[in-house]
Amino acid sequence: MARGRRVEPVFRRRSAETDAVQLSVDPELPAAQQAKGRPTPTRKDAEAARKAQLTSTADPKASKKESRDADRQARYQSRLALQAGDERHLPARDAGPVKAWVRDLVDGRLSAGELFIPVAVAVLLLGFVKVAWLQVGLLWVWSFMLVGVVLDSLYLLVRLSRELPQRFPDADHRGTKSYAILRSLQIRRLRLPPPKFKANGKPAPPKKPKKS
Repeated sequence: MARGRRVEPVFRRRSAETDAVQLSVDPELPAAQQAKGRPTPTRKDAEAARKAQLTSTADPKASKKESRDADRQARYQSRLALQAGDERHLPARDAGPVKAWVRDLVDGRLSAGELFIPVAVAVLLLGFVKVAWLQVGLLWVWSFMLVGVVLDSLYLLVRLSRELPQRFPDADHRGTKSYAILRSLQIRRLRLPPPKFKANGKPAPPKKPKKS
């Protein structure tokens, strides 16, 4: 009987410990969150977390609408930045000091490329005039225009190949040459971001953004 009285407290102590462990385990939580040594979240906190997760994924249409609204707002801000020449909010195609320097290089000189579209339109319209000497003159003008654009583009490529590694040795130069050629072919007034320099190299007045 003495041994029985000694063993009985041991069973009671183990039973109490077992009950404490069972009470500390929340059956609503996954097993990975019930590791030893970690505070067990209350059922109220676990229920709130589950409701928040369900709310975030319960309405996919609302999530898509919010995403579309955010993209639309980002495009609007980028368009305003392009019109105003705001370096802080330019799209990735125009952002960065390398692209800014390339733009200044192209805009600071008169290129044959910016005359290409006006000359092409004039040649196209005058081509309907059936006058022999005019047709011959247009042919020569068009030929000189094409040669001028090719030579000017080659000059621009050579200059970029020489100066870009010197000015920006650690920067990524991919796409800068095509970026410069495409900008040199645009009409100056339609270039975005707007030019900071005139064709004679003098600073140009800032262009105000258009109201949409």
